[in-house]
Amino acid sequence: MVLTSCSGWVRTPPPSSSRCSITPPTLPAPPPSPAHGAPSSLALLVAHSGIMIELLVVRSSSNILSPSFDAAQCVIPVSPHMIPYNLTSWTNAMFASSTLIANQFSKILCLRVCPEVSNFTSIEASSSGSDVKEDVGSSTAAEWENQKRDHRVYMHLSHSLLSPYNSRNCIIRCIGASSTDNFPEETIENTLEPIDHVEMSLSYWSSGGQRDPTCLPECLIYMLHSDLCLIDEIKIQPFQAFFQYGAPIYSAQYVRFRMGYPKLPLRPEQLVSDENEGQLNADDNYTWTYASPEFPMLQENVAQSFKLPHAVLCIGGVVKIELLGRIQKQAIDGLYYICVSHVEILGNPLPRELWVAPCENGVVLKYHPEPRRSNVRCSDDGRSPTNWHNFATRIWQSGAGRGIGWNQALLSRLLFGPPLQLLEEDDDDDIS
Repeated sequence: MVLTSCSGWVRTPPPSSSRCSITPPTLPAPPPSPAHGAPSSLALLVAHSGIMIELLVVRSSSNILSPSFDAAQCVIPVSPHMIPYNLTSWTNAMFASSTLIANQFSKILCLRVCPEVSNFTSIEASSSGSDVKEDVGSSTAAEWENQKRDHRVYMHLSHSLLSPYNSRNCIIRCIGASSTDNFPEETIENTLEPIDHVEMSLSYWSSGGQRDPTCLPECLIYMLHSDLCLIDEIKIQPFQAFFQYGAPIYSAQYVRFRMGYPKLPLRPEQLVSDENEGQLNADDNYTWTYASPEFPMLQENVAQSFKLPHAVLCIGGVVKIELLGRIQKQAIDGLYYICVSHVEILGNPLPRELWVAPCENGVVLKYHPEPRRSNVRCSDDGRSPTNWHNFATRIWQSGAGRGIGWNQALLSRLLFGPPLQLLEEDDDDDIS
């Protein structure tokens, strides 16, 4: 066995028998242990039959979720009796996989990518169209099945979160606005049009007028394409009234964004339409899981880009745009208005097989895969080899896997995907 140690590499030869001795590759000395207390993870490397098997055991999720966490620095000594020497490589891989499942590796990976994942209070999954019901009993076997289910669902979620994408507009419908001056001519639905003129008519939303420019904020609420969307940017274009003297621009002073889910399922008749201004504009209809900082808005007739500090997982598919403070007074009545020509919420809608539902103590993450399409090339286990290969490659190339010294074959097995083959500079150091 070859075991990592905080002070250096310790080599324990295999017991004397007919087995061939294994000559491990030249490995770099591990970095010093972190100075801030006990290490938060354990790395074990086992050399057997010419295969390096790496095992990451998560010991403290609080340290791992810290922004300053460096997995490569968290290495501690391991007792040789933890893994029998005569285990096959496949058994070692299964042991490693079981350990990662038990220590919620896939959930922690999701949390590192999107902290909003912490809002999920339970998991529900189905396989081949039949529900897998959660067993809340004390049975060890039932608990293990629940852990495997959670690991599988979070792995699918992490795959979606880490997949590269081209941002696109995620809005599918308007839910409503806090106020509308002239309905339906100035409805929020006009903000979905990419231009401010449609069929020789002006296309924009206008709030109701107020005498106090610092009164309650206005808001626009939108429904997204999917229950789960990764949002990174929002574009808003204020409206310029060319038909008024001086061509004033009715922008807001600041803008803020909230994302979340409705407390009750949305019904079509409750949403804004030509006959209905919308019945779900109040905050008490929603649970907001994310609130952005305030962004200053310019008094310019351009599509202004507001990029979020990090890509945000919108849980529930509802985005509220809060328009704070008024700038422009309308000369004809002396009231302050906010008007918007166009809105885009840019990001990546996650697959519809992942969705959410509110419950008494929070929100449930559900995974119900749809039937596979016949024209999609899949591996024997029903997954797309290209997508899963790219997913494993991204983890490897991100530095997290290499920082701990993960083996590529094991990484593929832990992700339940096809074999991973990468060209790396250190691939020449094969185990003889």
